[in-house]
Amino acid sequence: MSPEAHSAPRSLAEALRVRDDASLAALLRSRPDLVTPVPTDLTQLATRAGTRASVLRALERLDRFALQAAEALAVAPDPASYGTLLGLMAGDAGDEAVAGALPRAVAALREQALVWGEDDRLRLVRTARELLAPSPQHPSPTGLGPTVQEATSGMSPGRIQEIVAAAGLPSTHDSVSAVTALTTLFTHRKKMAKLLAGAPEAAHEVLSRLVWGPPYGQVTAEPAAHLRWLLDRGLLLPTAPGTVVLPREVALHLREGRAHRAPEPVPPAVAPAAAHGPQVVDATAAGQAYTALATVEELLKDWDEGGPAVLRAGGLSVRDLKRTAVALDVSEPVAAFWAELAYAAGLVASDGEADERYAATPAYDEWLEQPPAERWVRLAQAWLTATRTAGLVGGRDAKDRALSALGAGLDRSAAPEVRHRVLSLLAGLPQGAAPDAGSVLARLRWERPLRGAQRDGDDDLRSRLARWTLSEAELLGVTGRGALAAHGRALLGLPPAAGAGSSKAGPAGTGAPAPGSLAAPDAGSPVPSGPGDKLPVHHHRAPDRLAPLSAADQAVAAAAAARLLAPLLPEPLDHVLLQADLTAVAPGPLRRPLADMLGVLADVESKGGATVYRFTPASVRRALDAGRAAADLHAFLTEHSRTPVPQPLAYLIDDVARRHGHLRVGAASAYVRCDDDALLNEILADKRAAALRLRRLAPTVLAAPADPATLLEGLRAMGYAPAAESAEGDVLITRAHAHRTPPRTAPEPVPDGPPPPDATLLAAAIRAIRAGDLAATAPRKSAGEPLAGGELPRTSSAETLATMQAAVLTGDAVWIGYVNAEGAASQRVIAPIRVEGGFVTAYDHTADEVRTYPLHRITGVAELADD
Repeated sequence: MSPEAHSAPRSLAEALRVRDDASLAALLRSRPDLVTPVPTDLTQLATRAGTRASVLRALERLDRFALQAAEALAVAPDPASYGTLLGLMAGDAGDEAVAGALPRAVAALREQALVWGEDDRLRLVRTARELLAPSPQHPSPTGLGPTVQEATSGMSPGRIQEIVAAAGLPSTHDSVSAVTALTTLFTHRKKMAKLLAGAPEAAHEVLSRLVWGPPYGQVTAEPAAHLRWLLDRGLLLPTAPGTVVLPREVALHLREGRAHRAPEPVPPAVAPAAAHGPQVVDATAAGQAYTALATVEELLKDWDEGGPAVLRAGGLSVRDLKRTAVALDVSEPVAAFWAELAYAAGLVASDGEADERYAATPAYDEWLEQPPAERWVRLAQAWLTATRTAGLVGGRDAKDRALSALGAGLDRSAAPEVRHRVLSLLAGLPQGAAPDAGSVLARLRWERPLRGAQRDGDDDLRSRLARWTLSEAELLGVTGRGALAAHGRALLGLPPAAGAGSSKAGPAGTGAPAPGSLAAPDAGSPVPSGPGDKLPVHHHRAPDRLAPLSAADQAVAAAAAARLLAPLLPEPLDHVLLQADLTAVAPGPLRRPLADMLGVLADVESKGGATVYRFTPASVRRALDAGRAAADLHAFLTEHSRTPVPQPLAYLIDDVARRHGHLRVGAASAYVRCDDDALLNEILADKRAAALRLRRLAPTVLAAPADPATLLEGLRAMGYAPAAESAEGDVLITRAHAHRTPPRTAPEPVPDGPPPPDATLLAAAIRAIRAGDLAATAPRKSAGEPLAGGELPRTSSAETLATMQAAVLTGDAVWIGYVNAEGAASQRVIAPIRVEGGFVTAYDHTADEVRTYPLHRITGVAELADD
């Protein structure tokens, strides 16, 4: 091993050079932007790791304690020893919890290449120091001001000597030694205590207001006596006319050596708010999962013949969202959530026609054919990975434009990570425990303090995403009563909870929230569940951060979730209960053919655990218009009712059927014909027909200037049951036309930066970086003028050929400059094997394989220096 390997690294590149492959892989995994594209060598990797954008992204991914350690290093001398850092974090008293957690924080900073150097010379990368260090424009998060040396840099030597004398120090011959003496005084605990003991009481109050920041204050041209006492002794130093600052050394003395008021070495625990039986949780979640399926189905059924129009700027109008909310019997935010969920799952899209409207996609028909559990898994997986955020609907974007459902501007790249993290925290609680929402938010803020500081409106975005996650998970059925259900846990790819067995719950849906309620049970106000009361706060270890699942893992997780959910979902029924008041009660979900037919024959009056349908003349006529005969309707009801068909319902069907089609409406503009001229006389005599402007053409024919549809509606409003007919005189059967978009793919999530590299890419990247670094740093024999960094060697063709032939004979490796066919230049270390026909065949250390190079593309060659 070379002596350089034993010496302390002098740069980040040298520190990276002595890392092993596992350490480099950890760096590239935690900061994937560094590997896109793959750096040519370790010097380029170090340069990229120090860029402002990359460092800021790395700082945003630090937890609160690691960030506090980085902030302490930003205000510490550069370089700083580990003992200095420990003193800034733990203070003079020495906090044991801080001392125990600090090695982990330093290791995390080292792993991400934010800190390098040995423990006696820790260095924070310059860009991070600039981002975290204090300045008047960007106050330090620690609340510390500049050092004495920095604050006195523009001060006159005479004034510095006055301060030294007032502080009780001997005068010096120059300003540098004076500032050094003053700094030594301020960092000496006993001498500083003696100096402050003589300060006026009001001066102590001033110092107490500035000690934890901000350290800047305003003074008048004639400061009060207590302020003059502080200024004379350098305890406050002027930075600008009328502005003073508390020097860093003074603040640290008053803080007892701590850089932070409250170091947070331990993450806050996620506190359980209420406990429920696992079976109750699973059953509640399953009931809500079924409600979610029914709601999405109802939404797309409402848009089956073409949904609302697409706004010019994209998305749903406020009016259409309100109408959809009324149709689903939910609030507008909930309607926006369901529309966005269907869109994320690829079940709805715009049709792309001239009169652009939203409609179901062909994938919706395929989705309907799947078992209920598999349909739910598709919705839940789409929700987990979607970056579109329904909670933003109704808000304003950065340009003060309204954000509409299904419109642009709803993507938030942090949404999938927050959803996974919130659910993983729930998975770390005892089985059946619902979390306290406040403790979840506190934990997320500890894990990503800088990202939490980026505000998106009145509240920080991550907190809002977490609240929406808790609500939407409950609405979707991933959680039940606030606790993570077994099928929700499987969906995340987590193993079953300890002690979890097969869940044999009672009727699915017991205790499920109302279909129209977006709000999950508030963790701050737990829902009582009998024996399930408040739980003590435990420091349960949540699962590690959930990495994105591969396609194969997603399939396995989906199958496991569907397998756990399927037994909890209610079996579709093949019957209803007919009642004498012209209603039918469906005591549970109905099989699809029965539900479809009943939806035509009757109107839904109420929904819930049992759906109530009401038969009316209009609904029966709708079934007759669809081509059903009265006998078909009687047979259908008799077959599917567990109770006898009531007489009033049978009479209603027969009465509507008897009158259905007695009148015929066609196009004249429109006409009415009927074999019973007395009925036509009755229509003409009815005052309500005046608006139709009917006139008799023949004893059995009336004509009107209105179109057939208007004439049909007018006669039906008068209580008649006309039927439309074709130009040939046949009765027109009106069946609902299912409008579908062309094939559409689900919207792609917006990534939050480059994706983490997989193991194959990491291995290849490290191999390429190592090889490129070998070529760039291999010692070479000097020949002529030394080359600048990155410059290719230059030799004549004869010299190149002679050096290559000599290397073949000796078996030595050489350093070459090479330009490929695309004009890209590179440096390589090769071991020539043979030279013939204008080509050199050699083992390329850079690529770790044997390659052949045209001699005319080699710019020059140099022998490697002896070790």
